[in-house]
Amino acid sequence: MCLIVFDWRPDALDGPLFTLAANRDEYFRRTAEPIGWWHDAPGVLAGRDLVGGGTWLGLSRDGRFAALTNYRAPSETRADAPTRGTLVSDWLSGAARDADGNPHESPLAYLHHVARSGDIYNGFNLLVGDWTRRELAWYCNRGSRDNTGNADNRGSGPALLAPGTHGISNAVLDTPWPKLVKKRTELGTLLARDAMPPLERLIDLMRDPRVARDDELPSTGIPLERERALSAAFIESPEYGTRGTTGLRVAAYGNVIGVAVAERSDDNGSHRVVRPGDFERSFAFNVERAIA
Repeated sequence: MCLIVFDWRPDALDGPLFTLAANRDEYFRRTAEPIGWWHDAPGVLAGRDLVGGGTWLGLSRDGRFAALTNYRAPSETRADAPTRGTLVSDWLSGAARDADGNPHESPLAYLHHVARSGDIYNGFNLLVGDWTRRELAWYCNRGSRDNTGNADNRGSGPALLAPGTHGISNAVLDTPWPKLVKKRTELGTLLARDAMPPLERLIDLMRDPRVARDDELPSTGIPLERERALSAAFIESPEYGTRGTTGLRVAAYGNVIGVAVAERSDDNGSHRVVRPGDFERSFAFNVERAIA
């Protein structure tokens, strides 16, 4: 997952708490399953990386949420690092345990658990939520970057997110890369007109192949031609690109929290990539846990 824009309204008494539009970027050769309920963890709704075994974005019936992006630092990437996708699935399934053997109770507690061994992974951003607690937290295991993309080596510890419209790409939260700024602004504009737009509209917002001007590009240690290609919200290149787009809304209806999610993918589960992707799945359910 390489571009996520979202609007977070935890204090809403009625209506949307969380609205998200996200693109997953990956090599076309890497096999994955589209979003669906997992047979070995029936409470988890997510796509599945069939190489690493985890996922990039998912939800659970009891109100959990998590999403992951890679942090672009090619000189620091290690081939022997563990897969990052299990950081998402472990939160969704409750597989990660605290020192007493209990599932972590809150997003922030889980991220502090992750941070204790964060340096064993290649760079990542991890967004973790619990709708019943109305908490959303974020952690990056690498230093932040300035506006040009240069690392300043300051760590980004786990933190609860304030209300508002945010974005994550392949640097720390809200780093002003052109595609993040553009899509975050467009999401805010869309929600100002319609607080609950159709999920298809959220997906369409992200299917934008336009690249940034060269003078707007960050410098992340990759060749200019590739920097240019990756500056699009919807990435197209011969072997790598946007593999799927997700639209998600979580809303309060009195004492009920409702979740609606849709995914448009280039793979219908046959592991044959078809461009442009037009395979769609959608799900809706109410959270099956009392509000904290």
